[in-house]
Amino acid sequence: MAHRALDPMEIEAALTRLNGAGAAAWSLHDGKLHKEFRFADFVAAFGFMTRVALISERMNHHPEWFNVYRTVRVDLTTHDVGGISERDFALARAMDGEAEREHRNEV
Repeated sequence: MAHRALDPMEIEAALTRLNGAGAAAWSLHDGKLHKEFRFADFVAAFGFMTRVALISERMNHHPEWFNVYRTVRVDLTTHDVGGISERDFALARAMDGEAEREHRNEV
């Protein structure tokens, strides 16, 4: 399936849908989808990253991310189309699902 960069109106609409149910919202930062996830501790953050790494490998779409202790900072863009595509939103939804799963396990 060929992917294309979404136009600004498509990005805004998709961002609104993505953030409709989320606690911490995704935003646009430097032309990328951006979010910071916070977990109980380093092990929880690393577990999240491990699960997302497996998902992103299956999707063949890999995040730009950075981890310090309990925080995982994520930026998503589709480099081969030069912008944000539906692939980024699909990975963002998967990340939100994994973060929610991790938070349920913390309780």
